Amino acid sequence: MQNNNHAQKAFSIHKITKSKSFSAFTSALLAIFLGLVIGFIVMIIANPAKAFTGFQTVLFGGFSRLGNVFYFATPILMTGLAVGFAFKMGLFNIGASGQYTMGMFFALYVGFMWDLPDGIHWIACIIAGMIGGMMWGFIPGVFKALLNVNEVITSIMFNYIGMYLVDMMIQGNATMYVASTTRTAYLPTSAQIPSLGVRNSSVNVSIYIAIFIAIVLFIILNKTTFGYELKATGYNKHASKYAGMNGTRNIILTMVIAGGLAGLGGAFAILAPATIQGSSMTYEPINIIAANGFNGIAVALLGNSSPIGIIFSAVFISHIQRGGSLTSLYGYKPEIIDIVIAIIIYFSAFSMLMKSAASSFLRKNRKHVQSEDVDPRINSEGPALKTGVDLPDKEDMDDDVYITDVTDTSVPENHEIKNHGSGSEEDELMKHKGQDIKDSNPAEKEEV
Repeated sequence: MQNNNHAQKAFSIHKITKSKSFSAFTSALLAIFLGLVIGFIVMIIANPAKAFTGFQTVLFGGFSRLGNVFYFATPILMTGLAVGFAFKMGLFNIGASGQYTMGMFFALYVGFMWDLPDGIHWIACIIAGMIGGMMWGFIPGVFKALLNVNEVITSIMFNYIGMYLVDMMIQGNATMYVASTTRTAYLPTSAQIPSLGVRNSSVNVSIYIAIFIAIVLFIILNKTTFGYELKATGYNKHASKYAGMNGTRNIILTMVIAGGLAGLGGAFAILAPATIQGSSMTYEPINIIAANGFNGIAVALLGNSSPIGIIFSAVFISHIQRGGSLTSLYGYKPEIIDIVIAIIIYFSAFSMLMKSAASSFLRKNRKHVQSEDVDPRINSEGPALKTGVDLPDKEDMDDDVYITDVTDTSVPENHEIKNHGSGSEEDELMKHKGQDIKDSNPAEKEEV
């Protein structure tokens, strides 16, 4: 009974430690822990007297601003999904910033230039943002699928193209751009996403939409044929092509979907309601690439490119960013939190090392439990034998006896070979061993 309990325990530990979810979770925890430790050391070097208080603010400051935590988590959640979804296909969508910016511009354009009813206007702006991102992801996808041009090169170049193009078009539109403030005008209320009513926060229903999209992506990737084809093509495009999968179509679709996700992130960010009544979020065209696109890479790496993991990693990064912005009260620069995030992502990149370090202890424990269940009479170097078979001791086995049937290992106690004729007993034994069985009736043959 105890052996069965040990076996079940060992099996459960083995199953947990071998699962991909456990490996991803432990590697993320290790990366976060190491990043926070090194960040604390940096804070000690910068200002030893207030290092502990400042570190507490980084860890717990976000809880006092939960509304803003979820608001700022929404855009990086979408860009994280854009990067992580492409990772599943074996593509590095480093162009999420350009897709994010293009989606934001499309949402702004519909918000300013289209006159729609209140209940429809903000929805149309969101859809427009998604279309803008899809268009900007389609181009690198075509280059990769048809011309085999590396998507990293094309997508990162389209970051700059998209940024300069959007800034030019906004500054050239008198309805959208206010020259005196060098920013876009306030969006009409009908184009703003409905708020959740959290005081002093711009959090809105887009957080629910983003989480819903992440869950849908998880189902698509793990429960549908389309998702299986995408992952199979990412693992080995030559094998998937041999299996009849259309790799060219899958590459283009992946980049289009990834671009649409990043475009939604831009739309969610710019369409959010402002905390001041009668105002809105604005965009300043100053020729700087959107940081949320690159933050999405960090979110995807920390979440191991899993849609569910990306939800939690986006909230965590937004949480420590909000706490890090409060460290200025203790004499620290707000950039201190960027150092912590950079270190966390640095360790997240070494996911294999993190996984190995996290599960080594549990694997050793599992091997120790399994070794307790092994029969001590069985040589560890020999082949594995079925449990419950009683074997004779090694010293009692004659060198000339070979067991051919494991179902019957018993040997008669008084078994001996007698001499029935003339000559020595040794000669008769040798004759007995070398005798060929010539009887044609198999039922009467004697096994030796």
